[in-house]
Amino acid sequence: MATTLDTPPATAQRSAAARRRKGLRKYWHLYAAISPFYLLFLGFGLIPVGFSLYVSLHRWDGLGPMEWAGLSQYRYLLDDGDFWSSVGNTVLIWALATFPMVFLAMVTAVMLNSAVRFKNVYRFAYFLPNVTSVVAIAIVFGSVFSTNFGLVNALLRAMGLDQVAWLNTPWGIKVAVATLMTWQWTGYNAIIFLAGLQTISGELYEAARMDGAGPVQTFFRITLPMMRPVLLFVLVVSTVTGLQSFSEPQVLLQTTANDSTFSGGPDHAGRTMVLYFFQQTFDNNDFGYGASVAWGIFLVVVLFSIINWRLLQRRGEE
Repeated sequence: MATTLDTPPATAQRSAAARRRKGLRKYWHLYAAISPFYLLFLGFGLIPVGFSLYVSLHRWDGLGPMEWAGLSQYRYLLDDGDFWSSVGNTVLIWALATFPMVFLAMVTAVMLNSAVRFKNVYRFAYFLPNVTSVVAIAIVFGSVFSTNFGLVNALLRAMGLDQVAWLNTPWGIKVAVATLMTWQWTGYNAIIFLAGLQTISGELYEAARMDGAGPVQTFFRITLPMMRPVLLFVLVVSTVTGLQSFSEPQVLLQTTANDSTFSGGPDHAGRTMVLYFFQQTFDNNDFGYGASVAWGIFLVVVLFSIINWRLLQRRGEE
């Protein structure tokens, strides 16, 4: 009577390798079709990221030979008061921009979802700021917040209030930059919220109305819980983009900067983390320390994204 023996591990591995080679030969044209993406990602994504980590361990001015520094630049980063000041500026601007933006985007989405006529026109109008050049937006907002001829101060004077030097005071700078970012991203996130609202079944709202629930109860008992995944997505994306703000303060405040276009205005009140990275890298020609700052920015963004995700998930579990 024949006995069936188990296939030896070495034979099984050779068989698996042969099947993989056969699959590669059979589907080579499919792999070739998708290879440009991976080649571009390798050349413009993975290799630069790895090289930046390598540079952060060296002292380098961008032209001369590299000098090994090890972790000394990261130790200096932990004690760098200017870096932590830029972190504080970034977090404050992000908070001033994100929370009003999320609220306005949600309100706008609810209004668009209940609108009957001209829905597409409203969607285009709200989305337009997001596709407008950031440089053009910053130039316009620079005029709006101008001390002597700005629209905001004109409104303040019309109401009998004192004008504010928005682009020359620490809190004025942060409010101006945050307002610009709020205006730019509210429409984009409203469209995302609108897509989420349209996935909620109308039967839930009809049942709530039959039970006597009002608009406020319906929003907090049905709309908000059902929109939690979309809200999580918006908060994480807003955190990633907000903590990497660069063009907004750079263009808005470059005319008020005395020493550098990356200084963030008077007293460096608008110098975000990315502006500080550019200042160290290109103004000071310190590419090694600039790479260390870039990795510090990465860790800060990851930390805040995890905090947002965990807070929202915990509220959902409750």
